[in-house]
Amino acid sequence: MPTLLLRLQGPLQSWGTRSRFDRRDTWPYPTKSGVVGLLAAALGRDRREDVSDLAALRMGVRVDRKGVLKVDYQTAQNVLPANLEGHRDVQSWRHFLSDAAFLVGLEGDEGLLGELHDALKNPRFPLYLGRKGYVPSPPPYLPDGLLEAPLAEALKAYPYLGRGRPQGDLLLALEAGEGRLVYDQPAGPFSERRFAARYVREEVLPKEAVPEGPPRWEVAHVG
Repeated sequence: MPTLLLRLQGPLQSWGTRSRFDRRDTWPYPTKSGVVGLLAAALGRDRREDVSDLAALRMGVRVDRKGVLKVDYQTAQNVLPANLEGHRDVQSWRHFLSDAAFLVGLEGDEGLLGELHDALKNPRFPLYLGRKGYVPSPPPYLPDGLLEAPLAEALKAYPYLGRGRPQGDLLLALEAGEGRLVYDQPAGPFSERRFAARYVREEVLPKEAVPEGPPRWEVAHVG
């Protein structure tokens, strides 16, 4: 079964699963809904279009750099209607990951993965890391990211996204029939905001098992 790998790396990322009103959370690594949204944008799909083919792909994530969890505290003044006096300050807490790096793998139909690989190279719409304004750098596209290998094998064999060898063990999260329950499986077009549950199995990947990252001069190479 072929696998498509993409790199999700940038100064800021946020992958919400339980965001409600004034509190916006982030999962410790990319969510299925967030990745499917990024792929749909690369293909140029509208929010009202069907994404069931993308949601059917099996997903895995290797956490190469978990980043630092931070909170952006914001306030805004909400002026009441003319017939009421005063105003109310609106507060919000928006969590995000700073300086994180993830290797994401998608396993499924070869034709669809090939189309996605081409779309990531020349995306139709702007791509972002979970929230508008959080721009990927370097880009998600990997020239050698389309592999004829199972999901877990592809994620374990690809070189570390940083320089040299990882400083510590890495986390590998694979979509499976057991494990951690996450409500991030798209169950309809994004305009309908319907999501179902899926299970994610997490395991520690020893740093010795991950190939050394590219030398410094190769980091900016995008094909």
